[in-house]
Amino acid sequence: MSLEKLIQHCKKGDRKAQEQLYRKYASVLFGLCLKYSRNKTEAEDNLHDSFLTIFDKIEQFKFKGSFEGWLKRITVNTVLQKYRKQQYMNLVTDNLEEEQDVDYEYPDIQLSTLLQYVQELPAKYRLTFNLYVLDGYTHKQISELLGTSQGTSKSNLSRAKKILQEKLKKEHINIA
Repeated sequence: MSLEKLIQHCKKGDRKAQEQLYRKYASVLFGLCLKYSRNKTEAEDNLHDSFLTIFDKIEQFKFKGSFEGWLKRITVNTVLQKYRKQQYMNLVTDNLEEEQDVDYEYPDIQLSTLLQYVQELPAKYRLTFNLYVLDGYTHKQISELLGTSQGTSKSNLSRAKKILQEKLKKEHINIA
């Protein structure tokens, strides 16, 4: 079945089509959820909530632009709304004028270790770091998504980088 037909069937509430859509995109969206979650269990919950939202809003998809991009945007927004509702984010209001770049290279650090470090960041820092560094959002876009100021976004990114830098330094010392 073509993607267009699959979407049309999902719009009609066809459960088998919904299952097919889930199977087709679950792994991609799970990876996205994992970036924004503290652990695998939370990522699974976020994936489930995202698909509920996707199936609820699939009528709004008008076949303009990438369907996968639409799914990813729904997923990120669903996860961010969940965090806002659960008040995981006591956002920092510090305003750092300058952004500090961290230029450390640790080629012997495993990707799984880096992901673990990002997942261990406090929610406000993890979300800002992922949105800015991994997904390419601007501070203006992040501030709109999270309901904060651009200065707060910059501050949260700076603090996230500093925490990650400290963990990487410590890991590098333990490896060496």
